[in-house]
Amino acid sequence: MEEKLGEIKAILKKYSQEHLLNNYDNLDDVHKGKLLEQINEIDFELAKSLYESTKKEIKNNKDEITPIEYLDKFKLGDKFKYYEEIGKKAIKNGELGAVTMAGGQGTRLRTLRTKRNI
Repeated sequence: MEEKLGEIKAILKKYSQEHLLNNYDNLDDVHKGKLLEQINEIDFELAKSLYESTKKEIKNNKDEITPIEYLDKFKLGDKFKYYEEIGKKAIKNGELGAVTMAGGQGTRLRTLRTKRNI
């Protein structure tokens, strides 16, 4: 087990994760072995690359911001369901949309309730 511990310590040092062994000496042999197995299964290189990718700025040329005309919910009638379905479909497809509203409009338009129903 000492040889395995040495290998694990080298890996942890490479990725500045030595703290994972802070309480190693307080464990019994069975738990020491399990901890070393678990640490050995971690793909530190993948974790590092994923972390580094969060720092990169992603540019998507498909992004487009376009204004829409004012719509009064109470004057929409049957078209309300039509627009609601467009919104639900966009959310399911991972698309994003933003709408700004005058103070309180979000509450009156039941936007919170609509989000819960999707």
